[in-house]
Amino acid sequence: MPFNYRKNRIWAENLTLVLQLGLTMAGCITFCFLLGLYLDRWLGLKGIFITIFTILGVVGGANVVYRQILEALQDPAPPHKETDNDRR
Repeated sequence: MPFNYRKNRIWAENLTLVLQLGLTMAGCITFCFLLGLYLDRWLGLKGIFITIFTILGVVGGANVVYRQILEALQDPAPPHKETDNDRR
């Protein structure tokens, strides 16, 4: 039973947006956590950088997700009409 993209287009586009948002947030948090872990091990500290960078990952990921949502909610720009000045 193949997936009928034409019939389920809106559903599929919304699913891709939700997956993109989730993976973006998880990626930001994971990257910052691992960076904090590396710095803590390198400097011999006990969780200071893990905490700081995990919080930064959550804040940064939320910022990126927010901007992606705003971009998805914007109406597409109207097509550009060619004028005589554009042809020169």
